[in-house]
Amino acid sequence: MSTLEAPFRLPSAPGKSDLVAKYFRGLGDPTRLRILELLRDEGELSVGELVSRLGLAQPKVSNHLACLRWCGFIDARREHRVVYNRIADRRVEQLLELGHALLEDNEEHVAACCHIKEKS
Repeated sequence: MSTLEAPFRLPSAPGKSDLVAKYFRGLGDPTRLRILELLRDEGELSVGELVSRLGLAQPKVSNHLACLRWCGFIDARREHRVVYNRIADRRVEQLLELGHALLEDNEEHVAACCHIKEKS
């Protein structure tokens, strides 16, 4: 894969649309969405609790959490040896709610869309 085809590659002087598109790519992974939905529904959760609920390996969950933290979707706090994660901003919860509401009206079209690839 050439560097021009690499995921998240931005132009040397990215515009607002480039950055917003990259921001939304952070939500483009089903695991990251599941993490956000768990945090929305259950509140603050440790990495271990997320690993248990998702049924994924800890390094994989930690990598997704790092992405979500870096982009400002979640915050983390340490309590002794345990790191707890939570939604960083109420607007993230509103974004999830809006996404679900829009999907209700467009689910059939989204499911049939051949232009946006599902992650394999």
